Amino acid sequence: MFQPVNSSASTASLTLEDRQMLDRINAYAEQVLGDIDPQKTRISYQLDKLKPVMEEIAAERQLPVEDIFIKYMDLASIVSAKENDLWKEELNENGLEDFIR
Repeated sequence: MFQPVNSSASTASLTLEDRQMLDRINAYAEQVLGDIDPQKTRISYQLDKLKPVMEEIAAERQLPVEDIFIKYMDLASIVSAKENDLWKEELNENGLEDFIR
């Protein structure tokens, strides 16, 4: 789930408000989750650690925390897909397309 966003190109299609929310949650995640392996750590554990910042954002926006969670998951999926596309594009440009088949 938690994947730090490294490229501004991967968030370029998001609204400013969405980017700010994603950046805020990811910054908090870096503090509380540290160097955990998201693939090997239960999602419930990760969400429990992110709950305080999501509750804070939900209160600020007067939304249920569930809405913030869903929005975060959607945004993280969009960014992850974009980063994957950029990675594939870079491999193709360097003649390494066989590594992605």
